[in-house]
Amino acid sequence: MSDLLLELFSEEIPTRMQKYAGEELLRLVCKSLETADLKFDSARAYVTPRRMTLIVTGLPKKQQDVQDERKGPQVGAPEMAMSGFINSLPEGTQIEERDLKGKTFCFAVIEKKGEATVNLMKEIIDTALNSMSTSWPKSMRWGENTVRWARPLHSIVCVLDGTIIPVTLGPITASNTSQGHRFLAPELFTIRDFADYKVKLKNAKVMLDATDRCKKIKAEADALAQVEGLTLNDDPLLLEEISGLVEWPVTLMGNIDEKFMALPPEILVAAMRGHQKYFSTLSADGQLAAKFIFVSNMIADDGCKAIVAGNERVLRARLSDAKFFWDQDRKEGLESFLPKLAGLVFHAKLGSVLEKVERITPLAGSLSVSIAGANLRAVERAAKLSKADLVTGLVCELPELQGLVGRYYAIGGGEEVDIADAIADHYSPVGPNDNCPSKPTSIAVALADKIDTLVGFWTIDEKPTGSKDPFALRRAALGVIRLIIENNIRLSLLDVFTAAGGKDIAIDLLSFFGHRLKVHLKGKGVRHDLIDAVFSLGEDDLVLVLARVDALGEFLGCDDGANLLVAYSRAANILKIEEKKDGKSYMGNPDPKLLKEVGEKALYEKLKDIGPKITASILEENHTEVMIELASARSEIDSFFDKVTVNSDQPELRRNRLNMLSYIRRALDEVADFSKIEG
Repeated sequence: MSDLLLELFSEEIPTRMQKYAGEELLRLVCKSLETADLKFDSARAYVTPRRMTLIVTGLPKKQQDVQDERKGPQVGAPEMAMSGFINSLPEGTQIEERDLKGKTFCFAVIEKKGEATVNLMKEIIDTALNSMSTSWPKSMRWGENTVRWARPLHSIVCVLDGTIIPVTLGPITASNTSQGHRFLAPELFTIRDFADYKVKLKNAKVMLDATDRCKKIKAEADALAQVEGLTLNDDPLLLEEISGLVEWPVTLMGNIDEKFMALPPEILVAAMRGHQKYFSTLSADGQLAAKFIFVSNMIADDGCKAIVAGNERVLRARLSDAKFFWDQDRKEGLESFLPKLAGLVFHAKLGSVLEKVERITPLAGSLSVSIAGANLRAVERAAKLSKADLVTGLVCELPELQGLVGRYYAIGGGEEVDIADAIADHYSPVGPNDNCPSKPTSIAVALADKIDTLVGFWTIDEKPTGSKDPFALRRAALGVIRLIIENNIRLSLLDVFTAAGGKDIAIDLLSFFGHRLKVHLKGKGVRHDLIDAVFSLGEDDLVLVLARVDALGEFLGCDDGANLLVAYSRAANILKIEEKKDGKSYMGNPDPKLLKEVGEKALYEKLKDIGPKITASILEENHTEVMIELASARSEIDSFFDKVTVNSDQPELRRNRLNMLSYIRRALDEVADFSKIEG
């Protein structure tokens, strides 16, 4: 068996692209190997800032030999047919005669010897690399080269069992030579195989595995914090990002000047995390400590004292800027920033952010009527101030603090706490794992902000298409769904969308919400067909939709429900066939005078009895009672299908019994569109 080692050595690849790069390289090479019919034991990709490495183990020395058979003309066929068959075969092909259904035919047995893996590998890797060069989210050319890569490519290593595979990408041809850390061990070294490569990389101050780099950083950071009696402010995403910035992580600790500790902790963390990629630390009481931890890609002879001092100096400058903006902004007050929103474009076709604020303020007020505990004055005040911090100096410096800065400035300006909280909360939830606002004022403003965005982009026909969603409208819809469901808000989405954007937009947007609701609930184990079945009735109260779906799911999980679903399908199928045959729809009620059989009389009486009860229970939102009434009709429906012939030879009886089937269908469709239910 053979092992393949492939390394692509380049300038630093941005962290955000590294995971994609490793996965894509792995996918493309494995796909090429499978196309070449080369099975392997395992394949794994590694990524550091400067190199992508792929190791494939257990490759065969050669492809399997293949035997192919090709049927030819019958023995005794015209010479031209036989000659054409023979000429179409590779040279040296054996021809046999075989009996087939009493006749004798010529068969060609074609032996194809498997090609040596080493001879195939260049084309396989070239194909994968050429595909990858055009698939980067962002790429560049350098020098006079036409080939594109994430960053300028310096060298390629491609070795199969010690043999160099001369793959090429642009001006670069593969070799068996690589190099280590840019500063600590830049010398070239030769490679035999992956084991040799990994050892030499480690000696050259390169940790190949990102997981190992993460573990080393975390362990060293925890140890540094522990020495000072502190704990690391755990941040897995930052840890992953930092591991993609260094090949040989050296974890160090620095001090924060005491004068900056009066700033809100979120500002300190944002300045350290966002710009500098520093970890913050916490004291025993959970408060932010005046120590930060960072990761260097260097080892210095002075014990890294100069590196620590340099990072402290950079952070001091960054925090000085933040403190300046914090002090200056608070002199003016939050409301004074509102006029400046007119110069901030929300979207060219939807106006400025100030215009958005002027739309969401009355919208939030109207939504507050449906939210228990919401105060109209507080909601409208919070909506009015919700975007004001976008033009503050501090948010311009640290955009990730939008909303939170507004909260601090609102409290500093004497605003009520629930108004200030709504300013901070109204962007949430921004994803499936984000916390959902639960305070009435926050709910109203968050809903208004997201609904205005959705209606606005629907109005200018900028909807999500396929995998493209540049304005994050799917995320906005999910936010609306979560706000409504998790806070049990009783709201007619169709009415809200109509008031904000008109009837046509409202109908299309509601359909979009139906799809997003299915996606949201799929992870919770809720069947998408049950959502369709309830949503198809035109129900737009999401809380009510979910209540019906839950009740319907329980009902269909029992024998009565499963049998009624079968009965519905049977009735619907018969109606579909007979309506097509007759060229008319059967939508009338059965005539009691034409009920001849005991089974149809009993079913008619039963449906007459439960029909009003089902309607009343639906109006009272007593979904369990609805299902109980439906279940009570099971025996009569079963008896009808067992004992009554629908397609009677008497036209009046046939028409009446088809109306009975329509009666069954309409009774069930009042609960849900059973035709949407699978199984």
